[in-house]
Amino acid sequence: MAEAEDRRGEEMDAGEKKAKQKGGFRAMPFILANDFCDRIANVGFSSNLISYLTLQLHLPLVEASNIITNFNGTANLTPLVGGLIADSFAGRFWTIAFGSAVYQLGMVLLTLSAALPSLRPPPCAKNGVGCRRASSSQIAVLYLSLLCTSIGTGGTRPCIMAFGRPARGAKPRWSFFNIYFFGIVLAKLTAATAVVYVQENIGWGWGLGIPTLTMLAAVVAFVSGYSLYVRMPPGGSPMVRLAQIAAAAFKKRKAAMPDPSLLYQDKDLDVGISTAGRLLHTDQLKFLDKAAIVTGGDMLPSGEPKLWRLSTVHRVEELKSIIRMLPIWAATILLVTSGSHNSSFAIQQARTMDRDVAPRFRIPPASMLVFANLAMLLTLAVYDRVHVRALRRRTGHPTGITHLQRTGVGMALAVLANAVAAAVERRRRSVAAASGLLDAPEATVPMSVLWLVPQYAIHGVADAFMDVGRMEFLYDQAPESLRSTAAALYWLTNSMGSYLGTLLVTIVHSRTRRSGQWLQDNLNRGKLDNYYWLVVALQVLNLVYYFLCVRYYTFKTLETVGDDKEVELDHVNVDGNGAATAKKGAKESFR
Repeated sequence: MAEAEDRRGEEMDAGEKKAKQKGGFRAMPFILANDFCDRIANVGFSSNLISYLTLQLHLPLVEASNIITNFNGTANLTPLVGGLIADSFAGRFWTIAFGSAVYQLGMVLLTLSAALPSLRPPPCAKNGVGCRRASSSQIAVLYLSLLCTSIGTGGTRPCIMAFGRPARGAKPRWSFFNIYFFGIVLAKLTAATAVVYVQENIGWGWGLGIPTLTMLAAVVAFVSGYSLYVRMPPGGSPMVRLAQIAAAAFKKRKAAMPDPSLLYQDKDLDVGISTAGRLLHTDQLKFLDKAAIVTGGDMLPSGEPKLWRLSTVHRVEELKSIIRMLPIWAATILLVTSGSHNSSFAIQQARTMDRDVAPRFRIPPASMLVFANLAMLLTLAVYDRVHVRALRRRTGHPTGITHLQRTGVGMALAVLANAVAAAVERRRRSVAAASGLLDAPEATVPMSVLWLVPQYAIHGVADAFMDVGRMEFLYDQAPESLRSTAAALYWLTNSMGSYLGTLLVTIVHSRTRRSGQWLQDNLNRGKLDNYYWLVVALQVLNLVYYFLCVRYYTFKTLETVGDDKEVELDHVNVDGNGAATAKKGAKESFR
C-alpha cells in the first residue's frame, strides 16, 4: 500500500516537473513562428487589398474601402466566438487547428480569384476607360474567400497566445507582450515590402500565392510545438457562469443586503477558477452582490449551491471586474476607427503622388505601411531598454508608467497623426490645383510621397504604446478564468472600430453629397482633409472620455493564501502592470 502511494507520489512529481517544462518562453518560438507566418499571410493580401479591389475588380473607392473595413470588422469579431468555443468544449488546440484549415481554404480561394481570368473582369483600356466592374459571381467568390479567412482568424487569434503564458509557478513576464507584438509587426513589415512588391510588379497570382504558402507554413510551425504547449481541457463556458450570476442577482433583487461578511463563500467550488487567488469583495455594483445572498431553496440536498440561484463572492467579483473594464475597453474602439483609413484612403493618396524615391525604384503605395511598422518596431525595441529606465527614475514606478497611462499616450499620439494627415492632404490638393490636375485623377501630382511618412510614423509609435497597453490592461485586470475572453475583447475592439469606420465613411459620403463630396474616386476634387479633421475632433472627445474612465476605475484585488499555511494572510492589489504588492491585513488603492 505504501509502495503504491509512493509510486503515485513519484508520478505526480514527474507530472508537475513535466508541466513546468511546458508553455512560457519555451513555447514562444513556435507561437511567434505561427503568428509571424499568419500575419504575413493576412497582411500580405489585406494591406494592398484596396488596390486589388479598385484596379483589378474595378470597384468604386468608397465601396472598396467599406469592404475592407467590414472584412476587418468580421475578422476581429469571430475571435470572440472562437474563444467561447475553445473554453466551452473544443479546447484551444483543436480550435486553432480548425481555424487554420478554414483560413487556408480562404487563402486558396482568394489566390484562385486572382490567378484565373474567369474570376475577375477583363483589364481596362490603356486610356483608363471602358472598365467593367466585377460581376456578382466574381464578387461572391471574393466574399466567400474573405469570410473563410475571417472564420479562420476566429479560431487562431483568441487561443494562440494562451500557449505562451508562463508555466505554473512562474512569475509574470510582461515583456512577453512586447516580444509578441514585435514579432507581429516584423511580419507586417515583411508583407508590406516583399509581398506588396510582388503584387505590384509581378502579378496578383504570385502576390496572393505567397501568403497562401506562408499560411501553410504557419500551420506546420504550430503543430511542430505540440509537445511544448500547455493544453488545458475546456472547463465550460465562462459566459454561462456570468449569466448565472446575473440571473441569481435578478431573482433576489428585492432581498435585503446583509453585512458583506455574510455573503456566500465556497473555496472548494472556486478552486478551479482561482488558482492565483480569490477576488475580494468590492463596494461597486452592489446590486450584483445579491447573487451571493443565501436564501431558502438555494442549496441542493448534497450541500452544493444551485448556481442559477446562488453564486460565490469570487464569481460575483469576476462579473464586476468585466463590467468595470468595459468603459475603458470602449474608449479604445475609436482608435481603431482613426487608423482604418491607413489601409484605404492613405494608400490611394500615395498612388496619386510622386513615388520615385530612387533613380530605379518606385515605392508601391501599400508599402507606405512600412514606415508605420518601422516606427512601431523601433518603439517596441527601445521601450524596455530606454523609455522604462528613464521614466522609472522620474516616477519611481517599476515599469515607468502604468499600462493605462501607456494607452493614453498612444491615444494622444493618434490624434496628432490624424492632424498631420489632414494638413498633408490639404497640401497635396493645393499642389494638384496649382498644377492643373484637379480633373486628372490618373496623373501624378508633383509632390513626393515621402510627405506621408510623418503620419504613418506617428501612427506606428501610437500603436506601440496603445496595442501593448490595452492588451496588458485586459490580461491583467480580467479574472484568471476569463483571460481568453479578455483576449477576445482585444480583437472585438478592432472589430467594433472597423465597423464604426464603415459607418462613419458611409455617413460622411451620404451627408456631403450635396455640399461637395468629401470622399470621391478623384481625390483631387474631394475633401479628404475634412474627413481627417472630423476624426481628430471625435478622437479629442474620446480622449476626454478615456481620462474620466481612468480617473474613476477601481483595480481588482486578490486574496492569497500562504504557501505553508491554509489561512488567508494577504490582501493583494494588482497595480495595473501585473505587479502585485501585498500588505498583511490591509487594502490599498492603486491608480
